[in-house]
Amino acid sequence: MRFLFEKFSLVSTAHAQEHSAIDITPLLLRINEFILNPLILLLFVLALVMFMWGIIEFLSGQDNEEAREKGKRNMFWGVIGMVIMFSVYGIIYTLLATFGIQEPDLMM
Repeated sequence: MRFLFEKFSLVSTAHAQEHSAIDITPLLLRINEFILNPLILLLFVLALVMFMWGIIEFLSGQDNEEAREKGKRNMFWGVIGMVIMFSVYGIIYTLLATFGIQEPDLMM
């Protein structure tokens, strides 16, 4: 991708990178590692708990139609929350791969 960008741009990115004094890759990796990933994990766990709570409400309220509807609603929003968190996680790693930012190997 970089080759195509350099070939069709007026200014070579290699030349521009020589004069760049700031490398934001470590900053982006730290933001991802210490802020975004834990936040996504927390929200995913909350969505999972909401889904499980919906199952409990749905099964325990078999006689009560209102409790069943509330359980269905909680299961629905729990699934929506989990899908959103998976999507955010995928978008973040797609952006990291697009800009060529390699995440450090955590397996030592």
